[in-house]
Amino acid sequence: MRAVVQRVKEAWVLIEGEEVARIGQGLLILAGVAADDGPEDVAHMAQKLAHLRVFAGDGKLMHLSLLDLKAEALVVSQFTILGDCRKGRRPSFDHAAPPEMAEKLYEYLAAALAGYGVKVSTGRFRQMMEVGLINDGPVTLLLDSKKVF
Repeated sequence: MRAVVQRVKEAWVLIEGEEVARIGQGLLILAGVAADDGPEDVAHMAQKLAHLRVFAGDGKLMHLSLLDLKAEALVVSQFTILGDCRKGRRPSFDHAAPPEMAEKLYEYLAAALAGYGVKVSTGRFRQMMEVGLINDGPVTLLLDSKKVF
C-alpha cells in the first residue's frame, strides 16, 4: 500500500459538483492498493497514519499525531500513485490491485484508522472526484507499507 499524506487545514471531495466529504485540520490521505497487499499491510498503514507525528506542538514542528490533536482524516482512493513511469510515456499500473480487491482494502484502511479513534471521512471508490485542500506547511509525505515495485 502506498499513501501520499498531506497535512491540511481543511480538505474536501466533490463529485459532480456535490460535496461528499469535508474535514478540518488533519490529514488528506491519497491511498493506493498494490496487487500484493493484504490486510496486514493495511493494518500497518493505519497504525502508522494514526500515530504519525507531523503536527506542531510543545515548541516542536513535528511532534503531535492525529490522535494527539483529535484531528480528522480524509481518505481518498488513488490507484494512480502506484503508476510506474520509469519506461515509456504512459504509466503502467501492473502493480495496482484489481478494483474488487482494492475497494475492500481501501474500506478496511478507513475502518482501521477509525478504530484508533480518528474521525474519518472518505471519497468514493472508482468515482471521478475533485479533491480540494488547504495544505498546511506545506507538509507532504509518501508512505509505503512495503516496497511496491
